[in-house]
Amino acid sequence: MSDTSSPAIRVRGVTRRFGGARPVQALDALTLDVQRGKVTGLIGPDGAGKTTLMRIAAGLLLPDSGEIRVLDTDMRENPLAAQSRLGYMPQRFGLYEDLTVQENLDLYADLQGVEPARRAGRYRELMHMTGLAPFTARLAGHLSGGMKQKLGLACTLVSSPQLLLLDEPTVGVDPVSRRELWAIVYRLVREQHMSVLLSTAYLDEAERCDDVILLHEGRLLGQQAPGAFSAPMRGRVWQVSADLGKRRLQQRLDLNPLVLDALTEGRHARVVSCDARTPPEKLVEGLPGARIQAVQPRFEDAFIARLQQQRPTPPAATFTAPRTGSKRDGAVIEVHELSRRFGDFVAVNRVSFEVRRGEIFGLLGANGAGKSTTFRMLCGLLPVSSGTVRVAGVDLRRAAARARGRIGYMAQRFSLYGNLSVRENLNFFASAYGLSGAIRRERIAAAMDDFELGPFEHSAALTLPLGYKQRLALAAALMHRPDILFLDEPTSGVDPLARREFWWHINALAEAGVTVLVTTHFMDEANYCDRLVIMADGEVLAEDSPENLRARFRQPGEEEASMEDAFIALIEQHQREKAA
Repeated sequence: MSDTSSPAIRVRGVTRRFGGARPVQALDALTLDVQRGKVTGLIGPDGAGKTTLMRIAAGLLLPDSGEIRVLDTDMRENPLAAQSRLGYMPQRFGLYEDLTVQENLDLYADLQGVEPARRAGRYRELMHMTGLAPFTARLAGHLSGGMKQKLGLACTLVSSPQLLLLDEPTVGVDPVSRRELWAIVYRLVREQHMSVLLSTAYLDEAERCDDVILLHEGRLLGQQAPGAFSAPMRGRVWQVSADLGKRRLQQRLDLNPLVLDALTEGRHARVVSCDARTPPEKLVEGLPGARIQAVQPRFEDAFIARLQQQRPTPPAATFTAPRTGSKRDGAVIEVHELSRRFGDFVAVNRVSFEVRRGEIFGLLGANGAGKSTTFRMLCGLLPVSSGTVRVAGVDLRRAAARARGRIGYMAQRFSLYGNLSVRENLNFFASAYGLSGAIRRERIAAAMDDFELGPFEHSAALTLPLGYKQRLALAAALMHRPDILFLDEPTSGVDPLARREFWWHINALAEAGVTVLVTTHFMDEANYCDRLVIMADGEVLAEDSPENLRARFRQPGEEEASMEDAFIALIEQHQREKAA
């Protein structure tokens, strides 16, 4: 019988090392407790040791040294005793896509040894909780991303565990589904007194946790309530406006040695100073029409302050495309009445918009909205059912191959050759784009330098940290100096520091006149876009700038809503209209 006053997870001096060509110290003498009946967030940059800790707590790995007790059970001596009372949902949960929702539930009930007499009531409860009751006969492979995550959670919960381990359950999930998943988690804690350890790449989710564990390079940097992390940041966080474009404003602020961090946020920039004693006027020195005011700190500010000193912001990339003309506002992507059908199902329904040269254009939507299908048609990867698409002046329905030479594409999932080294991947893509001789050597040297890939030059791409995989994928997509860059959820699962580095490069490309079309579920990244299209059920709900959308959905007393609030308000308004 477990002692309810003891920690759900007790870690003492745990060390874990992985060998290979580049040995990794995943956990380094780690000591911490995870309290019962609370949601504890596990936060840290890529390679911090979060997944390793999760797997050790789930009994799937043994530590090299140290002690770990889960639900009062020594995981070295008797892991099965704890495993029968915990649920573990890894980043890539193993749903069987050729089975229905109900068949997946039955399979996991069998695997978890749930008695047949208990199943019907448990299934009913889980389907109601996750909103999947109308879809029990649907194949798992036909569910949207958010619905798949909820089904994965339901399968994990079939046996009513006392402890729930969730490894980045909201990666690649839209904001509406993220809120629904969090509502489920807190309902489990409130009604079933479940203990939850949850890792996440979304730092706004850390604010929702009762307690936060911050890891870096396998060591504990701190553990306390989110508010306790952010409290010392008072006097260091500012909102800045100036008579500059938002990209230029952020670049100027980032280059100020007194500024630790600068983010585009609607019509303003959010700035964290290196020191609380820095006079605010020094932060905006030289900016035309500068206005600055203090704002409340949040967990993300504290996270950046703890880690940014170890990983400073890179300079803006010089690895950019040559301009083919000076007209900046000409349309380079023209979409008119675009539709795509799969049998009787209409995935995209008469969508129209234009993207201008040098613009960062966002394609947003809830999971299953049709944005990925639209994106694939624009890249020439999926045939168009009806309507017209012109990219770089070429009609994709007639001459898709000609357009592809002007396009750079970065897929959502790492799609380079994992067994080839960094240099071999760049060589391959340079050859594929027809580059040879001195030009190929110059382009590869520029990519290695601009994306700081030198230390990994001879490493297999598969072994790279996630942030460096992302850099390599972007470098490969830019090898032929494309005019248009397509980015399909390029930062999914990537930590906030790596995302900042990535957007430095994208902003520099846009400033040089490269047109960027991006899909993302990170609503803070939508702020970098010049304009957005937000989709639902295959249709365009809104097309506007992030600033106008935020102002449109602001609450009384607020200057503007957050981008996430505006997105959710649009989706909910659409759902109400659809129901009516």
